[in-house]
Amino acid sequence: MENSDPTGRRRIRVSGVVQGVGYRPFVYKLALTHALTGWVLNDPEGVLIEVSGPPRVLARFGEELRTQAPPQARVNAVQVEELTPDATADEGFVIRESVHAGRKVTVVPSDAHVCADCLAELRDPADRRHRYPFINCTNCGPRYSIVRALPYDRAQTTMAAFTMCGPCAREYADPLDRRYHAQPNACPDCGPQLTSQDRAGARHHGEQALAAATAALAEGGIVAVKSVGGFHLAVDARNAGAVALLRERKRRDSKPFAVMARDLESVAGFASFGQAEAELLGSPARPIVLLRKRAGGLPETIAPRNPNLGVILPSAPQHHLLVDHACLDALVMTSGNVSGYPIAYRNQDALGQLFDIADVILHNDREIEIRVDDSLVRHSVHPELDEPVVSFLRRARGYAPYPVEVGVELEPLVAYGAELKTTVALAGGTRVYLSQHIGDLKNDETFESHRQTARHLAHLHDLTPRHAAVDLHPQFRATRFALGEQGGTFGEVVQVQHHHAHMASCMAENRLTGDALGVVFDGAGYGEDGTTWGGEFLLGSYREARRVAHLRTVPLLGGDRAVKEPIRTGYALALDALGDPAEAVAAFPVLERLDEQQRHVFATMAQRGVNAPLASSMGRLFDGVAALLAVTTHAEYEAQGPIELEGLLERDLTLSPVAERYRFGAGDGPGGVPEIDPRPVVRALAADLAAGVDVAGISRRFHSSVVDMVVDRCLAVRAAEGEAATRQVVLSGGVFLNEFLLVNCLVELRRAGFAAYCQQQVPTNDGGIALGQIVVANARLAHARQPEAQR
Repeated sequence: MENSDPTGRRRIRVSGVVQGVGYRPFVYKLALTHALTGWVLNDPEGVLIEVSGPPRVLARFGEELRTQAPPQARVNAVQVEELTPDATADEGFVIRESVHAGRKVTVVPSDAHVCADCLAELRDPADRRHRYPFINCTNCGPRYSIVRALPYDRAQTTMAAFTMCGPCAREYADPLDRRYHAQPNACPDCGPQLTSQDRAGARHHGEQALAAATAALAEGGIVAVKSVGGFHLAVDARNAGAVALLRERKRRDSKPFAVMARDLESVAGFASFGQAEAELLGSPARPIVLLRKRAGGLPETIAPRNPNLGVILPSAPQHHLLVDHACLDALVMTSGNVSGYPIAYRNQDALGQLFDIADVILHNDREIEIRVDDSLVRHSVHPELDEPVVSFLRRARGYAPYPVEVGVELEPLVAYGAELKTTVALAGGTRVYLSQHIGDLKNDETFESHRQTARHLAHLHDLTPRHAAVDLHPQFRATRFALGEQGGTFGEVVQVQHHHAHMASCMAENRLTGDALGVVFDGAGYGEDGTTWGGEFLLGSYREARRVAHLRTVPLLGGDRAVKEPIRTGYALALDALGDPAEAVAAFPVLERLDEQQRHVFATMAQRGVNAPLASSMGRLFDGVAALLAVTTHAEYEAQGPIELEGLLERDLTLSPVAERYRFGAGDGPGGVPEIDPRPVVRALAADLAAGVDVAGISRRFHSSVVDMVVDRCLAVRAAEGEAATRQVVLSGGVFLNEFLLVNCLVELRRAGFAAYCQQQVPTNDGGIALGQIVVANARLAHARQPEAQR
C-alpha cells in the first residue's frame, strides 16, 4: 500500500442493525487491513468510527463498511463527516468502550440460526464446545429474545447471570476472535445447561437430558423443547401414532403442524422446493416455509386436506442435536402452549402447564426475556410477475423487531393492533418498530404478553409514546385498555377503522403517497356504520378513506358461532340466492346435515334478523362456499374452510377458462354505495354441482371469478373517480393470504393498467394492522396541527 498520499481524517456514523452482529470487530479488522488508525465504538445511535489515512483508502474503507458487512448486519446508512487531520492522534486502531448516553436509534438484532463455523465445532469431538447446546458467536445465536436494554452488551442481556471462564473471556476480549464481544458467549464449563424432567419427576442434566429427550421421541413420546424464543412441542414426524397422540393431547384435530427437518436432503423426501425456497429455509432467520407436500413422504395427519407443509430447518444448537439422532431426521415442531394461550417461555410455566401434553420437558437455565414464536412465510412465483412474492403469514423470530421505514417523520405513537393475530407497533423518527406475533387477545395471559411487548419495545428503543392508535371496535380489549385504563396517559387516542388500517399498512410498507384504491378482504372488521365489514373497496389516503364499493351483506346466523360452523353461513347464502329453504337443500345436499328444526330456526333468524348480524365479508363468503361444497362445514381453526377450499387447487395458479367463470351481480347498497352481489355466483355453484362438475373444478372457477370481480370493480371505480385517484391499488386483509387470489389479482390488475401492490414486509392479515394504525393516526395528528386555513 502506498503511503505518499496526504492523510485525511473522517468521522463515520453507521446505522441499522450493527450491534450484536460482529460489526465492531469487522471494522477493526478492516482498518488493520488498510493500515488505518483511529477507533470504533457502539453508542445508542449505532456504530461510530473515527479513522485517519490516505483519502483514497478512506474512500474504499467507507464503501466496504456497507459491501463487506457481517452476515447478520443490516446497514441502513453510512454518513461521513470530514475532519481536520490530527497529528497528535495515537497510532493504531482500537475498539473503545460503548457509550450509553443519548437517544437510542440503533436496531436490536433479531435471533439468528447456528452459523456454519459453530455447527462444525458442535460436531467436532476435538472441540471444547463439542455437542454444547448453547454454542454461538458474533455471527449467530440469540439476540432479541435475550436483550433487556441497549446498547447490546452482556450486562444488559439474560446472559449476565453467567460469568465467563478464562478461555471464554479471552475469546470475548480478542478483536480478532470470532467470539469478540459475542454477548451470549459460553461453553460447557461456564454457560447454560440442559435439564430434562419427565412426568414422574425424574430429572437429568447435560448429555443425559438430551439422551432422555431423544429416547422419548424415538419411542413415540411427546417432548416439550425450550428453543430460542419459547417452548416447542415435538414428536417424531414419521410416526403417525405419535402425531395422533399430539393431536389428541393438544386437542387440535385438523390444524396443520410444522415439521423441522435435519437438512435439505431430508426435506426433499417429503416436500418439493425451488432454489429460492431453499435459500429462505437456510437464511439466518430460519422461518417456517410453506412447501408443496410430496405424496407418501410423511403422515397425512400432519397437515390434513392441505397441499402445503410448513417446513423449518434447525434454528438452535439443541435442534441440531435432536435431529442428528439416527432415526429422528424430521420432527413435528408446534408451539408449546395450551390451546388459546401464548407459547410458554419460562421454565416454571412450562413445567406447570405442558405436562398435560408432554411426556418429557427439555429446558435450560438461560432465561428468555421476551417470547418470540417462529415466523411463517410463503414464496410465490408467476411467469407474469417480475419478482417473486414472499408473504408473511406470521412475522416473529428472525425478523422482529426490524422496523419498517416509512420515509416521513412520525409522531411519538404506540399502536395496539386488533384483537386477533395481534402485534404492537411504536413510531420512532421515520421508523415503525413492529413487534413479533403475539396472538389473540382472548385471555389475560395473552393480553399481558401484549402489554409486556409494548413496554419492552419502548424501553429498548428509548421511545415514550405520547399518543395511541387503536381499532375502531369499542369492545376490542386493546381499544378499551387505551381509552380506559391508559386514557390519561396519552395526549390523544386515535381510533382507526379496521380496513382503513389494512389499506394504510400496505401503502406504508410500499412508501406510497397520495390517494390509493384499497381492496381489503378479511373475515370481519368494525365498520364506520357500526356493522361488520370485510369485503371492501376503499378510496383515499393515510388520513381518510371512504367506501366506494362492498360485498353484499349476509346474515351471520348465531353471530360468532357462524365462524365456527360455516355451514350456517352456507345456508344463509343459499337462502339469499334461492329464496326457499327447500330449494336451498335441493341445490346443496350438504345442508341436509342440518336437521329440519335447525333449518327452520336458521331461516327464521335470517328473515327476522334475530341474532343474525349482517356482514359484508369476503372471508365469510369463502366460508360459506366451502361449506356448500361440503369441503368444510365446521371449523376447528380460523379460516379452515377457505384454506381447504384453496387447497383443492394444489397450488396451481392457473385461472379457469373465461367461459367457465361465474359473474357477480352489481347494484346499489345502503347510502347508494355500489354493492357486489354474490347471489348469481351461488346459483352457478348449484348448477355446476347438479351438472356433476368436480369440487376442485368448482373451487377454481370460484377463485377465478373473485379475481375477475376485483379487476372489474377497480375498473368501475376508475371510471367513476378518475385515473389519478385510482392508479395505485393496494391489496390487504387476511383473505389475501390466499396465494391464488393474491398472485392473480396482482397480475390481472397490472395487466389492466393499475400499479398494484401487496404486503411483503409485514403480514397482510391482522398482524400488519398496527403499522397501518400508526400511519393513519400520524396523518390525522399532523393534519390537526395545521392552521385551519391550510387544511
